[in-house]
Amino acid sequence: MKCGLCLPLCPTYAQTRNEADSPRGRISLVQGWVNGDLAMTSKLAGHLDSCLTCRACETGCPSLVTFGRIMDGAKARRVASLSRWRRALNQTWIAALSNPRINANLGRFARSYAHSALARLARWLRLDRHPRLSPFLRLTGAIAVNARTFIPETRESSDIELFVGCSGETAQGGAIAAAMEVFERLGIRADLPGTASCCGAMLRHNGFSDAAQSHRNARIEAGSNRPLVGLSSACIAELRESPEPADAWEICDYLDRQSWPEALQLHPLQARVLVHEPCSHRNLLGGNASVHHLLARIPELELAPMPENHRCCGAAGTYLLQQPEMAAALLADKLDPALAAAPDIIVTTNSGCALHLLAGVQEAGRSVEVIHPVELLARQMPS
Repeated sequence: MKCGLCLPLCPTYAQTRNEADSPRGRISLVQGWVNGDLAMTSKLAGHLDSCLTCRACETGCPSLVTFGRIMDGAKARRVASLSRWRRALNQTWIAALSNPRINANLGRFARSYAHSALARLARWLRLDRHPRLSPFLRLTGAIAVNARTFIPETRESSDIELFVGCSGETAQGGAIAAAMEVFERLGIRADLPGTASCCGAMLRHNGFSDAAQSHRNARIEAGSNRPLVGLSSACIAELRESPEPADAWEICDYLDRQSWPEALQLHPLQARVLVHEPCSHRNLLGGNASVHHLLARIPELELAPMPENHRCCGAAGTYLLQQPEMAAALLADKLDPALAAAPDIIVTTNSGCALHLLAGVQEAGRSVEVIHPVELLARQMPS
């Protein structure tokens, strides 16, 4: 089916107005390549690689075409055709980004680097404007704000397990301690393992499906009869792919379904808060109404959806590093109207989106916070 109803939903097609950068066009390109009618040229690869795999197109497809799986399958096929050394090189850096220990070290480096002479030298040399270096340097500034080292909390008997993911400590470190505090105030016994694990999403979307499946299988095998509650919507969306853990929840959805004691009244906060809805939450988990329900518990809070919430912010896992120009264009379209609304805080449930949005806020010279919703809940808990 190539009816084209997906075209208005595609963020990259909205940017380029090129049929080859649309879901329908990409399916045709993949079909032509697999059938041997098209060669895998750099131009064809560029059209495929510019796909965010946000899966917005799937939400409007009357034929229920599984576009995300088509793109993941095409990427895996392309990776398999690479030379052994090239494939190993690509997998090494993606695996590094999926390694919790490396991510934790990256967070510590970013916090040290942010105010160092090396950072000042990089700015003086204008390395932040270098097309290859700027995506990494801009993220370093965001990581320096968000990274936190978490302290494991294991219990002999617990109600749930908190899933941090491979990058949670680096991208949304403050959310870990906040989540544990909220659980405690609700009487939920949460287990926070000392060793974080990866859901496999970044590996899968970069063509290493076998390695991704190994991560997911390891996570599922390590599970128990306790619910698995995740901080990042993207991780839970990945874990819910078949075969899925028996009981995996995005944390805001989980908290919204709990019984809150009547005596637990949150402190009021006079602030304007915009709620960002990541693609993973909107397109794969059924929307983030639970975030609005939870934050509505805070009196005097001015709460609103982030403008252009139906569009991808451009983070998309490793996309913001691999396709920085398109990622920047998508972020500008989303962040400019958001900043025009003069928010005090932006909340998001996705770790990659949090870094991308915060980097954009920093580049705009604004003092807007970008945090996880549970951080805001924890702040307003009564002492």
